[in-house]
Amino acid sequence: MTRGVVLSVLSSVLFAVLYYYTTLLHPLDGAEIFAWRILLCLPAVAVLLARSRGWKEVAQVFRRLRHEWRLWLLLPLSSALIGAQLWLFVWAPLHQRAMDVSMGYFLLPLVMVLIGRVLYQEKLNRLQTAAVFVAALGVAHELMRTGTFSWVTALVMFGYPPYFIVRRKLRMGSLSTLWFDMMLMVPAALLILGGQDLGVIEQFRQRPALLGLVPVLGVISSAALIAYLTASRYLPLGLFGLLGYVEPVLLFWVALLFLSEEVPAAAWLTYVPIWMAVALVAVDGMKRVRPRKRV
Repeated sequence: MTRGVVLSVLSSVLFAVLYYYTTLLHPLDGAEIFAWRILLCLPAVAVLLARSRGWKEVAQVFRRLRHEWRLWLLLPLSSALIGAQLWLFVWAPLHQRAMDVSMGYFLLPLVMVLIGRVLYQEKLNRLQTAAVFVAALGVAHELMRTGTFSWVTALVMFGYPPYFIVRRKLRMGSLSTLWFDMMLMVPAALLILGGQDLGVIEQFRQRPALLGLVPVLGVISSAALIAYLTASRYLPLGLFGLLGYVEPVLLFWVALLFLSEEVPAAAWLTYVPIWMAVALVAVDGMKRVRPRKRV
């Protein structure tokens, strides 16, 4: 449990760093950054598989493909679901939609908690229940204030839960799942980079700094994804969803302080209750990781 909490918080910090980092990669656009993330994450995952002896599980999955027909459907579906999120995450900061993504991540934990409650009969303790209630007040205010939410927000809050459900049905480890997700996205990444108006070599020639910036993109992306997906395996779905509030808070401040996106005055009544919910989650997390006294 402790390892899952630590990994979840670490992934949130790394994703916030990545959110801003994409704006440093000019002239690359969202699709091109997405393609580079895929191509650079795949070798990193391969190295981690080798260090953790995870290639045995990858081989087992290939053997399962011989007699488990549903894997032929679930593996591409898993890749498509996470691929949409990876693309959106790097596209939004470049198109002034960072706040919309942040709101999607605020709503996502509520959806995750609901799914955990309905599908997996997971129960929440008092602090977790209070956190959900307080966060729901902020979300309700936002819906009353705007009347709706953007397609960007909807893609985040409704796109991630099916991905985690599919991953559980696959019965695979985090690294092997990530390997197949990335491997199945490689053809799309190559098509994107090969179809640019300005070729890859020319882009790097015009801005030599990309030779250093692009590999660092791969390092940050790989570390964040691996920490995030591994945490989902260690934690109950409800607690994992509640810890997801850490990331949108960080993304919000990145968008506000570094990406120059504005927040209407009325919107603070949305964010303050959600931040209170984050505080409750932090208290609950500290209680869980605190060593028990020996009798």
